[in-house]
Amino acid sequence: MFVQSNNKAHYGLCLALFLMILNCSNGLYFHIGETERKCFIEDIPDETNVIVNYKVELYDPRSGGYMPSSPGIGMHVEVRDADDKILLSRVYSSEGKISFTSHSHGEHVICMYSNSTAWFSGSQLRVHLDIQVGEHAVNYGEVVQKEKLSELQLRIRQLLDQIEQITKEQNYQRFREERFRQTSESTNSRVLWWSLTQTGVLLMMGAWQMRHLKSFFEAKKLV
Repeated sequence: MFVQSNNKAHYGLCLALFLMILNCSNGLYFHIGETERKCFIEDIPDETNVIVNYKVELYDPRSGGYMPSSPGIGMHVEVRDADDKILLSRVYSSEGKISFTSHSHGEHVICMYSNSTAWFSGSQLRVHLDIQVGEHAVNYGEVVQKEKLSELQLRIRQLLDQIEQITKEQNYQRFREERFRQTSESTNSRVLWWSLTQTGVLLMMGAWQMRHLKSFFEAKKLV
């Protein structure tokens, strides 16, 4: 029994550590060709800051790995909001930071593609991407240096930012629930009217058939 308890405790500790590591790792990377376009969808509340950190690496066929790209290689970044309006569209260098602020809540589409097809002669690029939303996009180190905040003031500032972000997310969830309710009501209404229409058509066809049979039997009787 003691050994089993130790095994369970060890398993639980490993699972907790795995979840902590998974929660802390927000970055990803993807491969892209010279004519490819990669897009990502981020569900963002309104008036929320978003920072995208990226780095482009070029495939080296001699070593079989990826190396830092040349200064001429960059990425064209385009950001569209939920209303399909362009919030950002410009060419960036091979490594940097992109920032924008959402003006409406909903799904924002972030698209990236190479700025040229002649720089790397058909080679493949690896793009490292890290998207930070809300209070995670705030560099509190710069805030401390700029506003000369104490440790207590910094902690209060972080708590206020977290409260503000939670409020925005709650408002967005209420908006999504209201939109889902309207969609459900509209769907149920259409299903009801379709059922009533089918029932009406069936009744009309039944009445027409009864009338046709009645006329047929009356004609037979007269004969």
